[in-house]
Amino acid sequence: MTSPAAAPAPVPVLVFLDPAFDGGRLADATRPQLMATDQGATRGDGVFESLLAVGGQPRKLQAHLDRLAGSARLLELDIPAEETWRRAIATAIGEFRRQHVPGAGTVEDDELVVKLLVTRGVEGAGTPTCWVQASAPGSAGRRQRETGVDVILLDRGYDSDIGERAPWLLMGAKTLSYAVNMAALRYAHAQGADDVIFTSADGRVLEGPTSTVLLAHLETSDDGAGGVRTVRRLITPQLDSGILPGTSQGALFIAAKAAGWELGYGPLEPRDLYDADAVWLISSIRLLAPVNRIDGKEIGTPELRRQLTAELNALYATIE
Repeated sequence: MTSPAAAPAPVPVLVFLDPAFDGGRLADATRPQLMATDQGATRGDGVFESLLAVGGQPRKLQAHLDRLAGSARLLELDIPAEETWRRAIATAIGEFRRQHVPGAGTVEDDELVVKLLVTRGVEGAGTPTCWVQASAPGSAGRRQRETGVDVILLDRGYDSDIGERAPWLLMGAKTLSYAVNMAALRYAHAQGADDVIFTSADGRVLEGPTSTVLLAHLETSDDGAGGVRTVRRLITPQLDSGILPGTSQGALFIAAKAAGWELGYGPLEPRDLYDADAVWLISSIRLLAPVNRIDGKEIGTPELRRQLTAELNALYATIE
């Protein structure tokens, strides 16, 4: 007896930013849409953002639009105004939900992935190509939120001052040139790991290929009144070490500070990860993925990882 075939993934929705269409121009995702001479395809010359929409509402939209604009400035790309993006995003989300969400269970918990993409455009045209893509999230991200990940440390090959010394490397931009990041993930999978944390040539902890690194410490002390005081501390690598500023990390830090957590920014070394009570890879789509092991060494204890992950997930759920 054969198992029933898995249901095909919902077809993504594409909306191109076109001045002739106020809310963007819907395009058929099952048909070719990008010119073969577009520099996003031929050179990886462009920028993008990925964000999660829940119940039809995009999360941290302003932060993603700000980072998209910052990446575009670094690449000297002239992109459409923020309101134009907002209208196209609303069109893409609305159309995807119209097509897929009414079918019960088609999109689990009504989550969808929204990508904002910009290329330098067709060679010689001088006009960028811009579009929004709405699609169903993959199952791996949700699974890793729940079960955690095993990671390995990989040397990125640059020192932690490279971003300041060589700005043309675009270390602070979210570009379409993701070949190295994808190669790192394939290498990790070949070693039996799920993901990667990059380190610099001078031994600093940087980031994951598609995520920001967080670690936590719990410290207890006498509160002076016969009780115990617990300090929760959340730490991330220094932002000036050639890494991409994380929108999810930034939003979570704001929520954690309001909840009484102490916050810190590196510099971090691998031993700081090994000594932490918990480590996470955080990103806009996968959200908080607890790190179970780094290079085979268990981080904290399963009970403490679950406790701290639950606390941070509760804080992250308040973020709009």
